[in-house]
Amino acid sequence: MTEWFADNFVSILNGLAIGSLLFILAVGLSLVFGMMDVLNLGHGALYLIGAYVGYQFTGGVSSWSGFLTALAVAAVFGAVAGLILSVATQPLVGRGHLDQALLTLGVALVVAEVISIIFGDDVQNVVAPPGLNESIQVFGNTYPAYRLALIGVGAVLAIIVWLVIEKTSLGALIRASVSDREMVSAVGVDNRKVKAGVFAFGSMLAAVAGVLGGPVYGARTGLDETVLLLALVVIVIGGLGSVRGALIGALVIGQVESLGKALYPDFASFMLFGALALVLIVRPRGLFGSRVGAG
Repeated sequence: MTEWFADNFVSILNGLAIGSLLFILAVGLSLVFGMMDVLNLGHGALYLIGAYVGYQFTGGVSSWSGFLTALAVAAVFGAVAGLILSVATQPLVGRGHLDQALLTLGVALVVAEVISIIFGDDVQNVVAPPGLNESIQVFGNTYPAYRLALIGVGAVLAIIVWLVIEKTSLGALIRASVSDREMVSAVGVDNRKVKAGVFAFGSMLAAVAGVLGGPVYGARTGLDETVLLLALVVIVIGGLGSVRGALIGALVIGQVESLGKALYPDFASFMLFGALALVLIVRPRGLFGSRVGAG
């Protein structure tokens, strides 16, 4: 076992880095879908926009100012886009998820086509900032410093989001809006504002994830579909509306993706959906899915 761990140590670290990035992307989608009962298939497009924002502001040059500016611009753009999507989907409340899916998928297709027209279909590289654009030694293995930083960012964000949702009055308000919207409205809270805030936060995280994922995956058309699929798998495995579920689901899929491609490259995609099927057989609501939801 120790020998196997040593032989696959780099792949395990890659799985943690991928899992951290998937968590940042998927936790927003999990909160919007699981708590606000809105199926946003435009989530991957927000990630794609963030990736190209990172490319645009770094310009292929390692720069902290460019990278931090890209993060700030992506965060603002994502939050505004989330507010717009919240308003756009409001008339569809009560009409089922199909209408929401069609609207947000249409928006995603338009965004992807516009990006393709502006930037073309070539892969654009996003360079990590200085100090993180090199490799370091980890237990005798050479490993990119940026991916280690990404693992740390994912861990810190997981703690912050969990504390906000579970331990603050704002989180209590969000949970109350899910479990009993009528009672929350009766005490004078506008549920539409709560929904808009959660939507803006989730969309902001998706766009930020695009910038953070740039040095790993670059920026290219079609990436939005890939990350959306992975995010959906993560939240189905973890359970809708659960921060802990999004984290565990992301780490599981990160390891399946990394170790699967390293050990069984011909069966990697089958292993991904095999893990999904296995969890759904044992836990149809996901590992940490709640029986209480907006829907």
